[in-house]
Amino acid sequence: MATEPEAAEPVVPSLVDRYFTRWYKPDVKGKFCEDHCILQHSNRICVITLAESHPVLQSGKTIKSISYQISTNCSRLQNKVSGKFKRGAQFLTELAPLCKIYCSDGEEYTVSSCVRGRLMEVNENILHKPSILQEKPSTEGYIAVVLPKFEESKSITEGLLTQKQYEEVMVKRINATTMS
Repeated sequence: MATEPEAAEPVVPSLVDRYFTRWYKPDVKGKFCEDHCILQHSNRICVITLAESHPVLQSGKTIKSISYQISTNCSRLQNKVSGKFKRGAQFLTELAPLCKIYCSDGEEYTVSSCVRGRLMEVNENILHKPSILQEKPSTEGYIAVVLPKFEESKSITEGLLTQKQYEEVMVKRINATTMS
């Protein structure tokens, strides 16, 4: 008697894949492989995360600490947002630093906003448990949430790459490193 082939389980998209569009900013501030991923929700809110290829997410890296203290006078932790019009939110440019990640090997990485808008919140959980940044970079290990101005919400994706374009950049990088 012939056995029937098992029906393949339908692949259910994750919450992030279902509700967010992934945008990528490769080589932020000209630093090779320091790629950021911006998850844009349909309501225009952007969640700033590290892209899979970022050196912090590569094997062998251990995060020593994370700091939202950008300078002596500027700490992203001091961001207090209130009300319908998000009063008190810090305004960010595309290159505004959000946090610094310090690794045990002495390397230091600065995560930039990549999006113009108001800083809604920073992820304080990664301060206490930095490993979740590496374990779950697009969910619990996010860096910050930014709300672009309504009139700029369509133009924020200019200069950012789609998932497909980013994958092409990754293939070119791999080819360039294997040829040299």
